[in-house]
Amino acid sequence: MLVKRKHVLRRPKSAPAATPGDDLSLTDARRYEAFGRVMAALATEADVIESCRDLTWWRGSDHSWHIEWRDGPYASEVAALLAAAVRDPGREGSLVVQAGPGGDGSAELDVMGVRFVLRAVDPTGRAGVRTRPGLWRLAEALDTSRRTNARHPWEELLGG
Repeated sequence: MLVKRKHVLRRPKSAPAATPGDDLSLTDARRYEAFGRVMAALATEADVIESCRDLTWWRGSDHSWHIEWRDGPYASEVAALLAAAVRDPGREGSLVVQAGPGGDGSAELDVMGVRFVLRAVDPTGRAGVRTRPGLWRLAEALDTSRRTNARHPWEELLGG
């Protein structure tokens, strides 16, 4: 059986320098690094990610990032979470600066010089999310100090 190989064009050793409109420029690298840090900070908070429906993000026309979700926490709560979580180990303080007034529905942040617009549609707040009936939470499942007439979720899981 004869097998043909596909040849891939190789990049020349003397690659051209990045131009300002190129996606490989340093400013674009900073935008994507800031976005990655924000998303990593959100991923560390399981309550935030699990409570949001329709979490979407897109790049704005002015090279800012827009993050939008339904239900879940208020935009001001997410902004406070990001201010506490997005840090650089080699630098004092947070990499997040409040860029505008924040409220329940929207907030604006400056992360590493990149503007982020947070928008919550029909938010319930973190306290509202914790009290919402639905899937049991690990914190509730492991809380043995709370006595109820009903069985604990861990008792259901272990068959006790």
